[in-house]
Amino acid sequence: MSLAARLRTALDGLRRRRPLPVWYHEGYRLPLPDGREALGLETRRADMALWGLLGARNRRLLEIHEPGRASFGELQLVHDDAWLERLTRPRDLAQVFGLDREDFPVGPVLTTVRLAVRGTVAATRHALERGGPTLNLLGGFHHAFPDRGTGFCPVNDLAIALAAARAEGFDGDALVLDLDAHPPDGTAACLEQDERAWIGSISGSDWGPLPGVDETVLPGADDATYLAALRDLLGRLRRPRLAFVLAGGDVLAGDRLGTLKLTPAGVQERDRLVAAWLDDLPSVWVPAGGYQAEAWRVVARTAGVLIGRGFRPVPDELDPIASHFAYVSRSLDAATLHGGEPWITQEEVDAMFGARSGARDGRLLGYYTADGIEHALWAYGFLPLLHRLGYRAFQVEISRGASGDRAQLTGSAGGERHLLWEIVVDRETVAGHPVLFLNWMTMRHPRGAFDPRHPRLPGQEVPGLGLADEAMALLVRVCGRLDLDGILLRPAWLHVAAMGHPRFRFVDPAHEGRFQALLRDLHDVPLRQLTEAAAAGRLTCDGEPWTWRPEPMVLWTRPHAEDEAAVATTRDATRFTLAP
Repeated sequence: MSLAARLRTALDGLRRRRPLPVWYHEGYRLPLPDGREALGLETRRADMALWGLLGARNRRLLEIHEPGRASFGELQLVHDDAWLERLTRPRDLAQVFGLDREDFPVGPVLTTVRLAVRGTVAATRHALERGGPTLNLLGGFHHAFPDRGTGFCPVNDLAIALAAARAEGFDGDALVLDLDAHPPDGTAACLEQDERAWIGSISGSDWGPLPGVDETVLPGADDATYLAALRDLLGRLRRPRLAFVLAGGDVLAGDRLGTLKLTPAGVQERDRLVAAWLDDLPSVWVPAGGYQAEAWRVVARTAGVLIGRGFRPVPDELDPIASHFAYVSRSLDAATLHGGEPWITQEEVDAMFGARSGARDGRLLGYYTADGIEHALWAYGFLPLLHRLGYRAFQVEISRGASGDRAQLTGSAGGERHLLWEIVVDRETVAGHPVLFLNWMTMRHPRGAFDPRHPRLPGQEVPGLGLADEAMALLVRVCGRLDLDGILLRPAWLHVAAMGHPRFRFVDPAHEGRFQALLRDLHDVPLRQLTEAAAAGRLTCDGEPWTWRPEPMVLWTRPHAEDEAAVATTRDATRFTLAP
């Protein structure tokens, strides 16, 4: 954030001395493990926005509320009974998300939706009672019509919240200011009969005229064009007694589904202009769309504008998952993880049975008990998510094999016991540094299904759990507890190395340089196709056949000098091609 923008934000927030009311629930994470790959949805956006805000030390500036689930009676305030009945059918709900599946997890997904709806309803009630802005970290389902849902929007939380307020006696003017990248088609239909509600919209897509909407369509607009149009729109609108603001993150340049080209600074100025115009009027802000990895930052910056005075911007280098896991780690009792002091020390075990015999005392790496691992998986949020995916009766088992210490997590579903997570780890030394060797890890969702947009990768038997980032963050915490300097792996498949890169880098600078050249030259080849080509010997490196060979990569968890000059020399001198 520029100095000028910080000053404007501070000045706008001078009158706000109470914390910003924020609605959040851990169930806001959409239980679709393949959501990012198949749909472009960051299913953890609400989590990451909150973790980022807290990681930047804004806790005292937030008044966090946890919503319950909206009742079907609340949904009926806007939506037809026939549509609500269809929502309970897997294929109908899947189609709202652009999928065609019979195994769609209806119950868990509807729970997320109903939590978000109740969040918007509660934020609306709070805003009317106390004035000023409120923020719901999930919501803005503006493509849901009374009789159908579409565009990731099963029901319309904004229309439901306004209808609930009307039912409780609110009869004032209401404004929906839709600043998502797409038009408010569903909201226009839902509010068509409400004579005291109107809609202002700036979007990048022309979907035809929308009755009752003051609409501006600006495909491809940059900051200057967009902000000028926003000032004009605010100048035309009459001030309401209640406002809903859809602060869409899909207006950012590069969004997978948006067509606008705003910069982060432009989006922040958008929010500042609206917040200043509304002043302390009751307002409910929701994040609406956002289909890129950094969409959570838009939500965090929106919160910053609404907080105003005292807000600490989220640093660009802050990793919200790592920040949250560090917080959870500090709350865990070490004795709970390792069950107290072992009756025999690791050094004594090594002396009797040889080095690297950690699991012989029933502990993973000589430290973690099975109960301790299960406790940690609950605390870090792995098991709650697996529970939402339909698994129960979790059990952790630890054993020792020739390749290292093995931990297996199993769970029951459909009358069967399933392997959900398996990891084989050991201690090794790389370049004089003690590291955690990740020999093998698999995270499995046996109840899931592959999709044409998220196909099976080589080596996969069943879909994954979408928890790779969290798993790496957890292993970083393991390194901290065991005084290790990094995580070592030897990826058997190219796609494993690509998904871990650039956090994981090859130990040999020449291998790192060649891999960077490969990713540069073949960036437009789908990962699955690239992996298969590498395994089949269809890649050439400087004109010579090249096949994938597992080489050591490390994610350094402590400062470590890299030979960037050697990496750059190899990268710049190397060229990869893909044979037909």
